[in-house]
Parts: sequence; structure tokens; C-alpha cells
Amino acid sequence: AYNLPATLRLGGAVDVDALERALCEIVRRHESLRTVFREMDGGAVQVIVPFSGFALPVEDLSGLPETERMAEVRRRARENVARPFDLARGPLFRAALLRVADQEHVLLLCIHHIVTDGWSSGVLQRELGALYAAFASGEPNPLPPLPVQYADFAVWQREQLQGAVLDRQLAYWKERLAGAPALLELPTDRPRPPVQSHRGARERFDLPRALLDGLQALGRGEGATLYMVMLAGFQLLLSKYSGSDDVVVGSPIAGRTRREVEELIGLFTNTLVQRTDLSGDPTFRELLGRVREVTLGAYENQDVPFERLVAELQPERSLSHSPLFQVMFTLQNADRSGSGLAGLRMAGLGAESETTRFDLSLTAIPHDGGVGGVLEYSTALFDRSTVRRMLGHLAYVLEQVVADADVRLSRLELLSEEERALVVEAWNRTEAEYPADACIHELFAAQAERTPEAEAVVFEDRSLTYAELNARANRLAHHLRSLGVGPDSRVAVCVERSAEMVVALLAVMKAGGAYVPLDPSYPAERLRYVLDDSAPVAVLTQRSLDGVEALFADVAAPVIDLDGAEWADQPAADPVIEGLTPAHLAYVIYTSGSTGRPKGVTVPHRGVVNLLRSMRETVAMEPADRLLAVTTYAFDISVLEMFLPLLHGAATIVLPRERAADPAALAEAIRVYAPTVMQATPATWRMLVASEWEGAPEMRALCGGEALPADLASALRSRVGGLWNVYGPTETAIWSTSEAVRGDYVGASVPIGRPVANTRVYVLDAAGEPVPVGVAGELYIGGAGVARGYLGRAELTAERFVADPFGGGPGARLYRTGD
Repeated sequence: AYNLPATLRLGGAVDVDALERALCEIVRRHESLRTVFREMDGGAVQVIVPFSGFALPVEDLSGLPETERMAEVRRRARENVARPFDLARGPLFRAALLRVADQEHVLLLCIHHIVTDGWSSGVLQRELGALYAAFASGEPNPLPPLPVQYADFAVWQREQLQGAVLDRQLAYWKERLAGAPALLELPTDRPRPPVQSHRGARERFDLPRALLDGLQALGRGEGATLYMVMLAGFQLLLSKYSGSDDVVVGSPIAGRTRREVEELIGLFTNTLVQRTDLSGDPTFRELLGRVREVTLGAYENQDVPFERLVAELQPERSLSHSPLFQVMFTLQNADRSGSGLAGLRMAGLGAESETTRFDLSLTAIPHDGGVGGVLEYSTALFDRSTVRRMLGHLAYVLEQVVADADVRLSRLELLSEEERALVVEAWNRTEAEYPADACIHELFAAQAERTPEAEAVVFEDRSLTYAELNARANRLAHHLRSLGVGPDSRVAVCVERSAEMVVALLAVMKAGGAYVPLDPSYPAERLRYVLDDSAPVAVLTQRSLDGVEALFADVAAPVIDLDGAEWADQPAADPVIEGLTPAHLAYVIYTSGSTGRPKGVTVPHRGVVNLLRSMRETVAMEPADRLLAVTTYAFDISVLEMFLPLLHGAATIVLPRERAADPAALAEAIRVYAPTVMQATPATWRMLVASEWEGAPEMRALCGGEALPADLASALRSRVGGLWNVYGPTETAIWSTSEAVRGDYVGASVPIGRPVANTRVYVLDAAGEPVPVGVAGELYIGGAGVARGYLGRAELTAERFVADPFGGGPGARLYRTGD
């Protein structure tokens, strides 16, 4: 990972002897190139090996077919980069010459970073040019003797950096880095491996001259260098990608503070830890001021070697990432041009390194035409396409701050017009026809008229046809109407899982009301809270249930016994409710209350109708299908279990609570009833799989309610005929996205997929702007499924249901999921 290569293409007649003598003299002059590192008394010490000459190996590739020569050169160059050095034995400098043709050679150089740095590369090239020119002309060595060697510098540095000087600088860094995040959590294409692989690649970039001029002008106006301006832009980009206002980046500094060492080859560079606070939504000009202050402070305390700093701070170490920082930024302004080799055309030949020391390492190099450079990246974490996007976003950010340095960070965009059109528009083209002018119960009634004798609901050994279910629900609905139930009226339903449960829910909707489910297995305290908060106009229950008398003793609304006969003689015809529209409520379901007190989510018919039509297409629901319903009706996914079949001529099989919670009983129910569709949470599916359930190859499976682990998806996929991962909060009508699970997944869990019909999903930053592909943000959902809001909580509704700025139509809103 720390090999520093150079591959030089030489055009013209190369004097091989002169080239070898020149390299030999460089090795003789610089003790660092003859230094190895051996263990002595439990520590590493530098040992300078006496000079014994240097031989330049030469290999002739000119005999290869012309089409193969450069491919072989590049292979040798990659091999040169990848071959490790033995630090204890050395040498730590190697060179080889490849003869490609009479007038064309390639020089391969490689030095280990422990004895060289970027500045040293310029020293080496200048000396090589001067020595080659002299030796090729028969002249003596023109270079003056070196006044000091690297070992002299090492002794001097140790003498200088102790006592009060060391204490002062260490105190600065300890204060500066106190509480710094151990890891910059950038979004990666793959999970971080437990051990850093150091496998890497590079992506090149070039910024135009006009942008360079703008960046330099901005810096001059603020008393900042180009380095500071570009570091601020890069840290801003990292902040937006990671979602963190505390961004730590490593940056090398030449470390050549004495003139005597400027012409030495050796490792003088040190690494500075640049920690910047981006909080408070400052302008870029303000951010640049912060970066300037951080940078100047680091320069003043640059003498503490990075390895000493790590030893003093003792951060929690991990083999998966480097300590203190994982991203490096370098502005390369040292003169590396050299003078070339006399009489030869010399050009760099890219030898792509396949290693990296960090997650990301950005190197920028100003030149006459602008700013070029490379972004080196860990291939264990990132794809090339991701890195290319990142470079595009960096360029776009820099363009914006040059145009207006007073723009606030939240207003700086990452997305180009093309990217914005993709994530905002193209991926949200989900328009599809659905019965938007019909309510749930109306669509059921129409289905009952088409297939009156078809089996509608099965419970234990009993079943109801569509005609029977419709008639029973109608009679109860007429009774509810006589009690004042109408559009948006709330009716509490507290019954056991049974066919009567389906009758009750349908009846409430047929009366124009919205049902409020009260699962009798829930704690009495929660049920009383929901009752008080929802203020129902009527209650449907079963007097035979334990605790019912106490629960409803002081409820002002009429309490109807579902098992009674008081509504048996009501009409069996569908009630006609004037003014009822799909915009009226179908149900009010309360959230779990895991983050505060439970909230009643008010869901209109239209969103549910849209979702059921979309899911019919997803699972190819047909009249011959049978869906096994296993979820409590206090959880909104039960709406799909009950009404997806009933709106499309299929059958709903309602399983008692006890059997749904017992893996053996559930497996037996699947065997006996032979359902073709089943929906459940990952916890229920996991319970089934763990019980050694053999599966049902003819059954299509839906999994939702929480993240679907990749291992569970694999186990399920082999046991069922089709599998979909579905996602959606209660506030957006059951499911908002779906993913057909067809293969294995790299991450820990299966993606949530794409939006269902007439649904839009956006990933937005804290300022409500779309984020690029691969960047974390908050998920917002818009479209037909968005609920009306929270019952009786206008302030919270306004906070979580916000205006849709992306063209959803007049009055369109987005739900902030918090995910």
C-alpha cells in the first residue's frame, strides 16, 4: 500500500550506461535510499547499508509482436507497483529499463514511502536529469555534495521535539481533536469489511482554468490559499455525503522547515488532522474562514509526528479503518517537473496502483490549464461509478461557491439538472389507472354482485360467501346509521379475530364511518387511551370478551354486541350515504407509540383503493386465490390481508390469534388451507423458517413491517413461489414501495424497492433538497396514499405532512417518514 511508483516513457536514443551511472550516483548520494529497518531490542531502528554500487536491469521486449508490447509494458508496470519491499533487508529503491524499440524505452521506478515522499520525487527527477546529461556527454558529476543526510535530520528532530515544545503542540492537538468522530460514515456501495483490504483504484479529473482562477480569486479575497479553498469545498462535499457537521480529513505537509533538507530524498512529510465544524448552516465564506483558522493552527503545531499523535490520543483502534481520519486531501504544489533527460522525450506512463491507504484520497494538482488530479478510492467500499459521481458533485459545488461565496451550505446543490430529473421525475413516473372515485366497501359490493356465491371469508370450519358477507355487513351498517354514524364518524371495533371481525369493519365503512381497531389482546391501558383519544360515536364489540364490561363501562357512545340480535332485522341492501367520497376516512389506526404517545393516523379510502389495485398487479391476484390473514387488525397491513382478496373475487382466510403466533400451528394452517398468498412481518416468517417449515412452492409471499434481512430472504425464496419485500409507514396507506426478491443481496437487508402505483418517493437532505444516488437522506413519500394526518394533532400533522415542492399537484403533500 505504501509503494510509490513512477513509470517514464523515454523517446529517442537512450544511453543506458549514462542512465545506470546517474541512478547509481543518486543511490550513493542519498543514504535514505540505502536505509533498511531492522528490529533491535524490541524496536525498529534504521540501518544505513554501505554503498556497493547499483545495477540497472534492462529487458528487451522489442522481439514481441507490436500489438503485444505495450500490453506487456503495462503488465510489468502493474507488477512493479504491486511487488512488496522487504523493509528489513532492502533495498527500498528499485529501477528497471524496458526496451520497447530502438528509439523507445520505459523506465520503471519504485520506492517505498518509508524513505521518500512527494517532494523527494521532484528532487530525484532533477538530479536524474542533471546527472544523465553530464554522464551522457562524458562530463563529471555536476551536483554539489549534500550538506546533511536524513539521519542527521532525524537526530535533530528528536532533539528539537521534546520538553515544552512537544508538550505545547500535543496539548493543542488533544484539545483540537477531543470528541472527534472515530469514523466518517460515508455511504458506501458495500459494507465495510472487518479488516481493511487496501485494494484500490483511481479516477482522474480535470477542472477548467476559469474555475481555478475563480477559486484563487476567492482565496485572495479571504486571505486564504488555494489549498484552504479546495479543502473547504471537499469537506463540504463530505459533510453532505455523510450527513455529519463534524468532518475530519488528513492532509500531508512537506515538513521541510529547514533549507538544508530541501534537496534530500527522504520521508519528511507529516500528516495533519484537519477537523472542521460545519454546523449552523454557515455561508461558504464563513466556512472558508473556519477552515483557514483550522489550517493555520495545524501549521503552527505541525511538528508532532502523526504516529506520535495516535499514540498520545489512543483512539479506539479498528482493523477496518485507519485511526483519526479515513479521507485524505492533498494539494500538490511542489515542483516535480525536473529537467527531463537530455536528448530524450520523456512522459509519464500511467501505472495504475491497485492499492489505497484510505477510504478516499483526493489529490489536486494546479497546472496551466486548470486543476487536475486523481481521487483514489477503496474498491472494497466504492464502485467507480460512485466515485465519478462524487467528482462531478465536487466540481459543481466549487462552481457554485465561486459564483456566490455567500450562499449558505444548505442551499448548495449536488445534483446536476440531469441527475435531478432522474431522481425527482424519471424514477417517480408511477401513474396508473385505478378506481379513484370509489370507496373500499363500494368496490367490495360490486364484486359481491358479480360473484355472490364465491367463498369470501373462511374462519376455522366456517365460511361466508360474498352475498352472505355483504348482507350481514349491510344490516349492521344500517344499524350504525340509525345511531348517527356517517362520513368521517369514528367507530371503535373491539372483537376477536373471526369472520365477524370482517363483517364489523366492512359495516363501519358501509355506514360511511371510519373504524378504529382495538385488539382485545392489547393492554387495557392502551385500549383506554385509544378510546379516549379517538372519541368514537359508537363501539362494536363482543360481550363475551374478558374485560369488555370494565373497558367500556364509562364510554358515552352506544356499545353494540356483535354477537347480539339487535340489528338482525335491518335491511340487507347496501346503504346509500349521501356526500360520501373516497376522500373520507376508511379507518383510524394508532401507531405503536414507541416514540412518544400513540398517534391516530387518519387514512382515506382513496389511498387504500390505490394500494390494493397496485398490489393486485404485483402479486397477480385472481379470483381463484386464497390469502391467509395472520396479522392483528390493529396493524394497518391487515387492511391488505382482508380487502385485497375481497375487492377482487378471492377468499380471505382469517387465522385465530393463537394459531398465527404458533409456528407449528401456522405451518399446519398453510398445509390445510393451501393459501396462494400470505403476508407477514419478518419476525413471523423467521419463526416459520426456524420451525423447519418445508415451505409452500405455490404460495406468493409478502414481507413487510420491518427490514427484511438478506439471509431470511434467501431462506424464504427457496420455500415459496414468489417473494416481495414491501415497505411503507401507516401514514401512507400500508405499502409505498415493493421489491421483487429474485437473487441474493450484498448488504445486510433487502432494498425496499421502487414506489407502487401513483406513489412518489424522494430522499431529501435537511434542507429538503434531493440527494444524489448513494447519499443518505430522509425518505419522503407522496402520492395517492398520503394520509390526512394525525387525529386531533394539527401541529404534529403540519410538521410531518409537508407541502410537495416537486409537482405533485395543487395541495399535494409529502409525508416525512423519519427513515
